[in-house]
Amino acid sequence: MRPRDKVMSLLRRRRRPMLRAQLTLLYSGFFLGLLTAVLLATNLLYGHTAARAPANATPGTDQVGSSHQFEFGPAAIGLAAAIVAFIGAWWLAGRFLRPLRAINTTAQEISATNLNRRLDLDGPGDELTDLGKTLDDLFARLEASFEAQRHFVANASHELRTPLAGQRTLLQVALADPDAGTEALRTACEQALRLGDQQERLIEALLTLATSEHGVEQWEPVDLDQITETVIAGHGQRAERRGITIDAALGRAPATGDPGLIERLVTNLVDNALRHNTPGGQVQITTNLVRDKASIAVSNTGTAIPPAEVERLFQPFQQLGGQRVRHTDGHGLGLAIVRAIAQAHGATLTARPNPGGGLHVEVTFH
Repeated sequence: MRPRDKVMSLLRRRRRPMLRAQLTLLYSGFFLGLLTAVLLATNLLYGHTAARAPANATPGTDQVGSSHQFEFGPAAIGLAAAIVAFIGAWWLAGRFLRPLRAINTTAQEISATNLNRRLDLDGPGDELTDLGKTLDDLFARLEASFEAQRHFVANASHELRTPLAGQRTLLQVALADPDAGTEALRTACEQALRLGDQQERLIEALLTLATSEHGVEQWEPVDLDQITETVIAGHGQRAERRGITIDAALGRAPATGDPGLIERLVTNLVDNALRHNTPGGQVQITTNLVRDKASIAVSNTGTAIPPAEVERLFQPFQQLGGQRVRHTDGHGLGLAIVRAIAQAHGATLTARPNPGGGLHVEVTFH
């Protein structure tokens, strides 16, 4: 154990009895106070009885002895009661704090690399047991969050290294060939530029995802239908090249949020519907008000999607079957960004596979 860890462990051991000592003083003080009140009441009652004694009673040796014995008795009883009260209160406080010590010890052992530990408190359904269950749920969510973060960082690192490695290989091959002409060098530079564009799009997507998860800082009124109309116009030529028909029914849908993020959400929905479609397929886009809440729905034809795979599609760098995405099909961040933006706006996102293939995604802003 390192010296710093030894010092911290010693300080924890020195601090540990403090709450127990406070509870001990509280419990024993309450008991002794109650006992003192009883003794005082008894003494007052005895004095009142002595005052009502017969007037012809003459003090004797036995009465003096009884008076001294009465004064010594309460003192002995009080001392014994204090010792018993202190010991009992110390034991009771220790038993009461035992679950808290277990919680404290386990929480200290939990770290970013050891989030699989749980408290697992046994006992009656009291407040401490409920606290243990709440902390176990918190640790489980933290473990899932850290695990997802590790996967995300590993996948992002891989995606960022791939175009860099491709660029390096292209340039090394072009420079290593002494007979390379202008055309060969031009081809190598064009390929390097394409890889650079691919890397730039990935970085932009990662920044958008990070911004979406950070939350919305400025809320502004937006027209969801107008944003959708602009996005559809920007994807018109792409849809025509693939023979995909876009059917849009854009009803009035005013919402509140970040205009840039909402536009990115709509763009990613339309882009995903076109990218994962079949030649000659269809895309249906609607905007309207659902119980005074702005909503957008995008549905497309395409490959049949098992219901169990729908959630995976909203995970970064994933596609159907749990396989990694191919670079020609994008980086697999489109729907992940959609979900992050929806969560940042407090919107409700629902997705389901279409019976004939493809995906139906609906986002409702509150």
